[in-house]
Amino acid sequence: MAVPGDPPDGTTPDATGGGDDEFRSDEYRSVVFDEDFVRAARLQEYSAQERMGEHARAVRSRSIWSGGGTAPRTSTPGRGARQGMLLVLLIATAFAVAVYMGLRNPYVPLPAGTAQPLTSTVVPLAPTTDVPGGPPPELFAKSPAAGYRVGAAGITLPAVRRTHHFTDVHVVTALSIAKDYLVQSSLDPDVLAGSATRPVRVLLDPDQLAQFDRSMTSPSGDGRHAATGWLVRLDPATAVLADSRVRVSGTLAFEEVAQDVLEVTTDHTFVYAVRPAGGAPAAADGASLFTVRRELRLRFDRDDLSARRLELASAYVMAGPQDCSADPAAGFRPLLAGAGPTTVGPAASDPYASGQPRRSAGLCGVLAPSSTAGGAVSPAP
Repeated sequence: MAVPGDPPDGTTPDATGGGDDEFRSDEYRSVVFDEDFVRAARLQEYSAQERMGEHARAVRSRSIWSGGGTAPRTSTPGRGARQGMLLVLLIATAFAVAVYMGLRNPYVPLPAGTAQPLTSTVVPLAPTTDVPGGPPPELFAKSPAAGYRVGAAGITLPAVRRTHHFTDVHVVTALSIAKDYLVQSSLDPDVLAGSATRPVRVLLDPDQLAQFDRSMTSPSGDGRHAATGWLVRLDPATAVLADSRVRVSGTLAFEEVAQDVLEVTTDHTFVYAVRPAGGAPAAADGASLFTVRRELRLRFDRDDLSARRLELASAYVMAGPQDCSADPAAGFRPLLAGAGPTTVGPAASDPYASGQPRRSAGLCGVLAPSSTAGGAVSPAP
């Protein structure tokens, strides 16, 4: 009878033998399968898919639309690349629209356009009495310029307020540019001597530069190309400064004349002590006064304010004492100390008087006696 662990056909004759064979049989008895067990065993080889079972795939396809999930098995090659290109195109389009809207911001007005040419009127004022002479301090003390300030200190800015389309910063900028222009065109010693024009030129709108250059190289009294319409220039062959401390008084005002144009009006009197050209500096004791009244209209758009430049729209200038026969377009030719009366114009004009200057009907005016003798007329504010 077979016992558990024996082979199905019983033990072999030597299965129970002693020695090493008996020891090895007992050692491996528990792991030996009988023939019936082996025949009854069912062997099955699983496929790779069946071996994976329900486990997640080791490699997964990522989709840009599913946030990193497994891509459907039906997706075709290249679909992810096309979707990526579409996303890049959408982002680029959105960026382009944002840039376009920023450049076309409706709150930033477009440039106002090209600057208009300057129109100028320069009127010489002839004396009615002999031109007084003496040391500059004495001449200033006896003239209506006795209370004027010296140099740029006489060009004071008004109280500032915003306009409908320009902020107070815009207004301050326009007024400061206007003051710079007055200083450079009326007080710069090199400009007054006729040896420099750049300090004035750099402040002008580029559209006016050609007109300015022609006025400097080929001045004429045609109302467009007088050098003295743009700046104060003494004829270097006639007179030079006897005292660099020019006396100045006047006013500035501003007004918004269009949605994108700010206008500044200047009205100033400049009084110069001059002496004959070519004389020794000691000849300053025989100096005389020369007075220039300048009324200017300056215009600014936003481009001008950003670039610190201006458009000189118009200039009305009276200057004396001068001979009416002299052409003041290229430079002023003052009548110096001791010169007597000359041909006079149709109407007396006082460059020291405040308010609107009298527009001369002709090409020459009369210098009021108080402007040369001094003291009778209160200085302009």
